[in-house]
Amino acid sequence: DMKGMSQALKFGKSVADNGWGIFTSFLQYKLKEQGKQLIKIDKWFPSTKTCSNCGSVKEVKLSERTYQCTCGLSLNRDYNSALNIKKEGIRLLASA
Repeated sequence: DMKGMSQALKFGKSVADNGWGIFTSFLQYKLKEQGKQLIKIDKWFPSTKTCSNCGSVKEVKLSERTYQCTCGLSLNRDYNSALNIKKEGIRLLASA
Protein backbone atom coordinates (compact mmCIF):
# COMPACT_ATOMS: atom_id res chain seq x y z
CA ASP A 1 0.00 0.00 0.00
CA MET A 2 2.16 2.79 -1.32
CA LYS A 3 -0.17 5.60 -0.24
CA GLY A 4 -0.28 4.28 3.32
CA MET A 5 3.50 3.90 3.43
CA SER A 6 4.11 7.43 2.20
CA GLN A 7 1.80 8.85 4.87
CA ALA A 8 2.75 6.63 7.79
CA LEU A 9 6.50 6.52 7.27
CA LYS A 10 6.81 10.17 6.22
CA PHE A 11 8.62 9.29 2.99
CA GLY A 12 6.19 11.41 1.06
CA LYS A 13 6.67 11.69 -2.67
CA SER A 14 9.71 9.38 -2.80
CA VAL A 15 7.51 6.36 -2.06
CA ALA A 16 4.78 7.44 -4.46
CA ASP A 17 7.33 7.94 -7.26
CA ASN A 18 8.99 4.56 -6.89
CA GLY A 19 7.26 3.13 -9.96
CA TRP A 20 5.70 0.09 -8.31
CA GLY A 21 3.13 -0.24 -11.07
CA ILE A 22 5.81 -0.15 -13.75
CA PHE A 23 7.87 -2.71 -11.84
CA THR A 24 4.95 -5.15 -11.65
CA SER A 25 4.20 -4.59 -15.33
CA PHE A 26 7.80 -5.39 -16.29
CA LEU A 27 7.81 -8.40 -13.98
CA GLN A 28 4.58 -9.71 -15.50
CA TYR A 29 5.96 -9.18 -19.02
CA LYS A 30 9.22 -10.99 -18.26
CA LEU A 31 7.42 -13.89 -16.58
CA LYS A 32 5.06 -14.23 -19.54
CA GLU A 33 8.08 -14.46 -21.87
CA GLN A 34 9.30 -17.41 -19.79
CA GLY A 35 5.89 -19.10 -19.77
CA LYS A 36 5.26 -18.20 -16.14
CA GLN A 37 2.51 -16.23 -14.43
CA LEU A 38 2.46 -13.45 -11.83
CA ILE A 39 0.00 -14.15 -9.03
CA LYS A 40 -0.98 -11.25 -6.76
CA ILE A 41 -2.33 -12.05 -3.31
CA ASP A 42 -4.56 -9.81 -1.22
CA LYS A 43 -2.55 -7.11 0.58
CA TRP A 44 -4.40 -7.93 3.80
CA PHE A 45 -3.58 -11.66 3.69
CA PRO A 46 -2.29 -12.48 7.23
CA SER A 47 0.97 -14.13 6.11
CA THR A 48 2.94 -13.18 9.23
CA LYS A 49 0.16 -14.19 11.63
CA THR A 50 -0.52 -17.65 10.16
CA CYS A 51 1.33 -20.85 11.01
CA SER A 52 2.71 -22.37 7.80
CA ASN A 53 2.45 -25.84 9.35
CA CYS A 54 -1.03 -26.08 10.91
CA GLY A 55 -2.71 -22.90 9.61
CA SER A 56 -3.66 -21.42 12.97
CA VAL A 57 -3.67 -17.63 13.20
CA LYS A 58 -2.29 -15.67 16.14
CA GLU A 59 -1.31 -12.09 16.79
CA VAL A 60 2.42 -11.45 16.54
CA LYS A 61 4.25 -8.30 17.64
CA LEU A 62 6.51 -6.64 15.10
CA SER A 63 9.43 -7.03 17.51
CA GLU A 64 9.07 -10.84 17.56
CA ARG A 65 11.49 -12.17 14.93
CA THR A 66 10.75 -15.88 15.52
CA TYR A 67 7.30 -17.31 14.86
CA GLN A 68 6.41 -19.94 17.45
CA CYS A 69 3.20 -21.93 17.22
CA THR A 70 1.46 -24.23 19.66
CA CYS A 71 1.89 -27.07 17.13
CA GLY A 72 5.65 -26.93 17.78
CA LEU A 73 6.73 -24.96 14.72
CA SER A 74 9.51 -22.46 15.35
CA LEU A 75 10.71 -20.50 12.31
CA ASN A 76 12.09 -17.13 11.37
CA ARG A 77 9.10 -14.81 11.01
CA ASP A 78 9.99 -13.77 7.45
CA TYR A 79 10.57 -17.36 6.30
CA ASN A 80 7.22 -18.43 7.78
CA SER A 81 5.55 -15.52 5.97
CA ALA A 82 7.23 -16.48 2.67
CA LEU A 83 5.95 -20.05 3.00
CA ASN A 84 2.42 -18.73 3.59
CA ILE A 85 2.61 -16.41 0.58
CA LYS A 86 3.80 -19.30 -1.60
CA LYS A 87 0.94 -21.52 -0.39
CA GLU A 88 -1.62 -18.77 -1.01
CA GLY A 89 -0.26 -18.14 -4.51
CA ILE A 90 -0.50 -21.86 -5.34
CA ARG A 91 -4.04 -21.95 -3.94
CA LEU A 92 -5.09 -18.95 -6.05
CA LEU A 93 -3.49 -20.44 -9.15
CA ALA A 94 -5.28 -23.76 -8.63
CA SER A 95 -8.66 -22.08 -8.17
CA ALA A 96 -8.31 -19.96 -11.33
